[in-house]
This record gives sequence, structure tokens and C-alpha cells, in this order.
Amino acid sequence: MATTQPWGRAAEPLSSQPSPAQATSVEPFVFTGRTSEYFGIWIVNVLLTIVTLGIYSAWAKVRRLRYFYGNTHLAGSSFDYHARPVQVLIGRIIVLVVLMVYNVVLNVVPPAGLVLVPLFVLALPWFVMRGLRFNARVTSFRNVRFDFHGGYWGAFRAYVLGGAVTWLTLGILAPVASRWMWRYMLANTTYGGRPITSDPALRKLYGQWLLPAVILLATIVVLGLSALALGSALYALYEDVSTGTNDADAVVVAILQVLTTSFLPFIVILAIVTLIYRAGTRNVALNATVVDGRHRFRSAIHRGRFTWITVTNLIATVLSLGLARPWAAIRMAKFLAAATALEVSGSLDDYLGDVQDTGSAVGAEYMDVEGFDFGF
Repeated sequence: MATTQPWGRAAEPLSSQPSPAQATSVEPFVFTGRTSEYFGIWIVNVLLTIVTLGIYSAWAKVRRLRYFYGNTHLAGSSFDYHARPVQVLIGRIIVLVVLMVYNVVLNVVPPAGLVLVPLFVLALPWFVMRGLRFNARVTSFRNVRFDFHGGYWGAFRAYVLGGAVTWLTLGILAPVASRWMWRYMLANTTYGGRPITSDPALRKLYGQWLLPAVILLATIVVLGLSALALGSALYALYEDVSTGTNDADAVVVAILQVLTTSFLPFIVILAIVTLIYRAGTRNVALNATVVDGRHRFRSAIHRGRFTWITVTNLIATVLSLGLARPWAAIRMAKFLAAATALEVSGSLDDYLGDVQDTGSAVGAEYMDVEGFDFGF
């Protein structure tokens, strides 16, 4: 496991050092939301979504994101989310219609899947690209909008080719896919027209991959040995059945029980190592992200703590029949904000004032364009 740095496991040297006259300071992100406040928003969202047969879900999403953005602070200022519910609703209707047509055609004319499945895979990066662009352009900080300039082929490589590479190599090339994804999301984003760069080192991504890979490999070995023991036991049962000293139904039941017992631990371990890897790659990617060549993000998520919070949030939500969901969401938001900061070169107020002067118009025209949130 990599050693922990002051602001993360995978801190990198600054790409552009400030001059001696420029002081460097750290501005932490702070989340001020409270469970009691968010519970009121959440329960109304749930009830109205049910009553309207899902139509209100678009308004629910906007209310939720405005609450979380508005309670996320950096240097005393909060973020804002400007999307209109109708934009979200139209985007969801488009996606729903596409999925309905896709499934109906597959069920009515199964051979059409030979054409539709590749078409759907080819269309997915476009939906992702448009969704990222929409979300960036409806997000602002100190009245200055973000923007996203990623193209179709970058999304194809990050989300389609990256997924294929990961699965075909049994996860060995997962860090390569992660690098494609994080670079696509972060390096194509701008703030008030100012560039954001991100180039996470592949070596450091593999450093975060190593522990999950060892855990998963050990799990596979243990399950493999268990399978050998199972094979021996089943062979003995089969011999008993063939000689009439055992019941065939009992053999089938034994097989199902052992298979279930074997696969459940594998699924749980796979989920856990995925969370560990996800937290580690987030640290590496954000620690390699620089705003306008001057201000570097810092991420110091503790991988074990992140996994614990995610798992216990899920358990609490399930056991409470969903009522603990607001508490879980607030808990995670506080944790992620506390583990994230911006290392500032010079005066952040002066810099943001300069961006406001040149960048406030950048993005103002985006309020009514880029139309819809497709939810991908």
C-alpha cells in the first residue's frame, strides 16, 4: 500500500511552481448539509415521484443537486446548479423511449440484436459526452460557469474501449482504462474559459490497483481450493447415488448450497476491492489535476474508511427500508468534502476576481443550450 501524503497517497510535484512572491495555501472543501434538512427534501421528492408515476423525478433531481451544490463550500463560497427540471425530464424521456424501442425490437425480432446492440454501444459515448457537457455548463462557482469540451471518440475510448480492455484482461489493464476515463472527464473541463489539466501517472494508478488485485487473487485461490474440495465431495455423493446408498435430490441440493455459499463471498469481495480501487484512483487523478496551471487539487481519501462508509451506508439504507438514505448521502458528502482541497498559488480571491471579469460571460449563454440531461 502506498504511503499517505499530507493531502493524499498519490501526491505529485506541482507542474508549475509559484514564484517566491506567491504564497501557497490550502483551501479545504467543506460540506455543511444536515440530515434533518435533507430528509425533508428527500421525503417530499420520493412521495411526489411516486404520486406522479416518476414524472417529478426530474424536479427531485434538481432540488437534490441544488441542495448538495449549495452546501459545498470552497474558500467561503458555494457551488450552484442551474439546470431546469424540464431539461432533465426531456432528457429522461428521450432515453426511456430509446430503451423501450430497443427492448421491444429485441423481443419481437431477436435477430435485430445483431444490429441494435452494436448501435447502442456506439450511441452510449454520445450520451455520456452530452451528459458531461450539460452538467458542466449548469454548474457554477462564484457566478462563473464550468464547461466541457470532450468529444465522441474520447468518450468511446474512456467508457466503451476502457470497459472492454478491463474485462478482457481480467482487470490487469484496469488502471489504463481508469487513466483514460479520468483524463477524459477532467482534462476536458474548463472554468470560466480557464483550462483544467489532469494527467494521472499510470505507475501510481497501478500502485492503487495492487492491493485490490492481491485481495481478489487470494479470494480466487481460496474459492478454487474450495471448489476442489467440493468436487471431491460431489464425487463421493455421486458414487453413493450410483450404488443406491444416497438420494439424487440430496446431491442436487448439496451442489446448489455449496455453489451459493462459494459465489456470495466472491461477489462481496469483488465489491469491496472495487471500492478500494475506486477511492485510490480518485486520489491519484485529483492529485494530478491543476486549474489554469496554478492551483492543484488534493484528495486524501482513506481507502478503508471510504469502503467502510459505503458498505455501512448500504446496510443502513436496506435495513431501514430506505429511510436512512438521507443520512447516508449526507455522511458520504461530508467525508468526500473533508478529504478534498485546493492547493492555491497566490491569492485565490484575486484570481477568482480576474476570472469573474473575463469569464462571467463565458457560460451565461449556456443556460438555454446543450438542452438536456440524459442521465448517463
